[in-house]
Amino acid sequence: MDIKDFSSADPALAEGTAHAGFTVTRVEAVPEIGGQAYVMRHDASGARLIWLACGDVNKSFAISFKTPPADDTGVFHILEHSVLCGSDAYPVKEPFVNLLKTSMQTFLNALTFSDKTMYPVASTNTADLENLMGVYLDAVLHPAIYNRPRIFEQEGWHLEVEGEGEGAKLAYNGVVFNEMKGALSDPDDVLYQALSRSLYPDTAYGFESGGNPRAIPTLTYEKFLETHARHYNLANSYTVLYGDLDIDRELVFIDGHFARACERDAGAPNPLEPQAPVEAAPARIQMATAENNAEVGVSYVVAEASQRERVLAIDVLLDALCGSNEAPLKRAILDAGLADDFDGALIDGILQPQAMFTLRGVKPGCAEKFRPLLESTCTELAENGIPRDKLAAALAQAEFNLREGDWGGYPDGVALSMVVMSSWLYDDERPLDYVHYEDALAYAKAGLDRGLYEQLLREIVCESKHSAEVELVPVEGGDAAEEEAELASMRAQMSDEELAAVAAEVEALRAEQEAPDAPEALACLPQLSVADIEDPAPEPAAPMVDAPLACIAHELDTHGIAYVYHYFDLHRLAADELPYVGVLSDLLGKLDTWAHTASDLDTLVETNLGGLGFFTEVFTAERLDYADPAFVVSASALSEKVERLADIPREVWSATRFDDLDDIRDILTQRKVALEQYFVSSGHSAAMSRAMTYYAAGSKVAGLMGGIDYYLFLRGLLAAWDERKEALAKKLGELCGRIFTADEVTVSFIGSAADRERFWAAAGDLGLPTLGEGAAHVLDVKPAGAMSEGFAIPSNVSYVVRASAPSALDGGTRGCWAVATRAVTYDYLWNEVRVKGGAYGTGFRHGAAGTRAFWSYRDPAIDGTLGRYDGCAPWLAEWDGTEEELTGYIVSTVAAHDAPVKPRALARRQDVARFNLLPEGRRDQVRAEELAVTRDDLRALAASLADAEPASSVCVLGGRDALESCGLALAITELC
Repeated sequence: MDIKDFSSADPALAEGTAHAGFTVTRVEAVPEIGGQAYVMRHDASGARLIWLACGDVNKSFAISFKTPPADDTGVFHILEHSVLCGSDAYPVKEPFVNLLKTSMQTFLNALTFSDKTMYPVASTNTADLENLMGVYLDAVLHPAIYNRPRIFEQEGWHLEVEGEGEGAKLAYNGVVFNEMKGALSDPDDVLYQALSRSLYPDTAYGFESGGNPRAIPTLTYEKFLETHARHYNLANSYTVLYGDLDIDRELVFIDGHFARACERDAGAPNPLEPQAPVEAAPARIQMATAENNAEVGVSYVVAEASQRERVLAIDVLLDALCGSNEAPLKRAILDAGLADDFDGALIDGILQPQAMFTLRGVKPGCAEKFRPLLESTCTELAENGIPRDKLAAALAQAEFNLREGDWGGYPDGVALSMVVMSSWLYDDERPLDYVHYEDALAYAKAGLDRGLYEQLLREIVCESKHSAEVELVPVEGGDAAEEEAELASMRAQMSDEELAAVAAEVEALRAEQEAPDAPEALACLPQLSVADIEDPAPEPAAPMVDAPLACIAHELDTHGIAYVYHYFDLHRLAADELPYVGVLSDLLGKLDTWAHTASDLDTLVETNLGGLGFFTEVFTAERLDYADPAFVVSASALSEKVERLADIPREVWSATRFDDLDDIRDILTQRKVALEQYFVSSGHSAAMSRAMTYYAAGSKVAGLMGGIDYYLFLRGLLAAWDERKEALAKKLGELCGRIFTADEVTVSFIGSAADRERFWAAAGDLGLPTLGEGAAHVLDVKPAGAMSEGFAIPSNVSYVVRASAPSALDGGTRGCWAVATRAVTYDYLWNEVRVKGGAYGTGFRHGAAGTRAFWSYRDPAIDGTLGRYDGCAPWLAEWDGTEEELTGYIVSTVAAHDAPVKPRALARRQDVARFNLLPEGRRDQVRAEELAVTRDDLRALAASLADAEPASSVCVLGGRDALESCGLALAITELC
């Protein structure tokens, strides 16, 4: 394959040249991606376009629109969902879902921000990328919303009738409505929105772009359409292309779609103007949530989006002040004993970035003390100086993160599209401010020795003229009570005929949702064939190599960064010791060692390492009765600091002191708060993990170290702190001696052979003792057994999981179940639980050991969802999908299997396979099984689903009222 050189600009794309209706207006080198940026304008429409040209084969496209809200109805969020429900060229109900079913996409989604809406896609296959681009361009420019008004009802909101006769009640339903009920069950989100309302009272940022459930039902269909017409036009658009593209071909493709765009002449888009400085009066808001969720927030506008260098320097400053418990500002706030936790964060990617300081778990009578303490501490630091080592460490960490370019689950092109919009949205001449970072880093480094950070602290906090303060007070009732009263009043004023009309409209909506797409409409959708799937590149070997300790070598191109993972076996521990392992993982790296204070250790780590982590992992060998838990110590560093990968982690695991019991209590309290937030925001994940503990020993072990079982242990530990703290400290020290040993560790090194040799030369045996065979393996954990549980959380929506043990009738291969999972998730469950039921998300998972689980996310119902799960087996048994549909499922499943991953993720995948005892070639075997699936194979799986249902278990996280009123006799536990 020819490798293109993007290191220099293409003369054919020089400034002023014309290409398929676009004119190049600017060309700029972008060394940060090893390529070039070509900025263009569409001649006919004025649409903006930029191509980030580089050698990445995971190519991407994103079209965005400036969409600043003018109210809290969430109209742009509803539009984001709705335009993907069919269009002129693709007149099917859910082309977005069809693409999820059939494409080779490596990313496919749509995103609503506070001032913009983005539609990004990515794929390694050019034909597939163009298919995705075509569907998305038609969706945003020619959506079916203008002739199918029930899309608005489905995705936004509608009324429903619950019950019959005199007892009939009204209820709101709709995907976005329910999504936002879940989102605004999180105190952090509610506090942020209240702060933004005070900080930006005259601009778009004062509104909830996602929609407030109290305001969403005020949005009319007519306003919905009018808003689309004003904002979804090419003059208000921004297109980002990324990767190794045939740019002339893609510009011809895009110009063809742009040429067919409608001119709706509906008026100008909403304005996006800066907020004049305001010093808002302190505000107090109420929220129905647990008492320990009391919060106070103070925010300051700190910059403009155009000030890239200043924004990075403020990010460094906030990390130095608040990035850990030992950072000076955070330590001062924690020592004051006002609350359970405190943090400070930069909110950027908006026109006027803000610094937001949040106090969580506020103690009675302490809210009013927060801001004076915050500002007096900042004044003291500004006057007396911020510790230079803290600033230098925070800067080193920022530089590492920028150079590593690890965007989590986002392909580089999609992430960089968002980065581009961080400046381009506000100034047509500044599309690359945040893609570049070298000048900003140089500015931040130079500022270390000229008082930059003290001056910034004075400006953004001590002398600020633009700030807001909000206290969030937990109460009973809140929005849910208001909604109930509103609906009751509406019902009381309705005649029988009006109530019947509501029910009839719901029936009409259901009929439209259930009607199959016409074959001729489905035929319009682009689809790849199995022949379009290319053979994957072979994975590089990861052999065991000679070293002082057992070592896996991953010699991958990591661009000058080295990663190391130490896997310490935990079989020497008993089951009742596992929660203490979870505590240990939460504490290591945050306490004093015999060589450094916690503060100095934090500085040492940030200065020399990209990261240092401690976590647990459980390997199962794809069996229900097998659990191989490990304590994992991970670290990363630039190549020139590879020796520090040896000595810093060693110091932490071998020399941590557990005698500062107050610090230990504070850290564990913060962990408890974080888990409570996780249960509210990601309850489906927590419920899925809990449900698997009923059947799998590995899941039970994982739950004891980090799931609901661990949380309950932690809550009990903190409740009896004075009685248990001394024993805890002793236990933790004793565990370190038993866990961190030479005969129970495997080290995985990711990087060059030269870096690995330097690491081992510095590491030796890492000072690890050998306990020998006298330290027996005693771990023995059994799963809990089938049950039905409910966990009460402060939420207006539920997370509903049904799980089942393996069935003797299950003859499906891993590959067959992978294809079936896509069919069940994106066909049956999507239509039943999301489209009809109104849940924001839903899915199915078949575990390697044969367990099955259905889940829902931000779900307004429990009983209705469980009933829909019941219908899955009959649906699959009678599945009559065409050969083309099956091909689509196979293509998308294999594409997900082959999706590119970064070197560290590849190495971790290989490590997990090794510890799970999977045979060599297992991934290739599963891939071959996926390619071989037939329609009869899929239908044959239905028998095992039906067989498992009578013995299934249920786990639900939701509000107590919802748990108590559902039709199941759940064993209910108050979680948070």
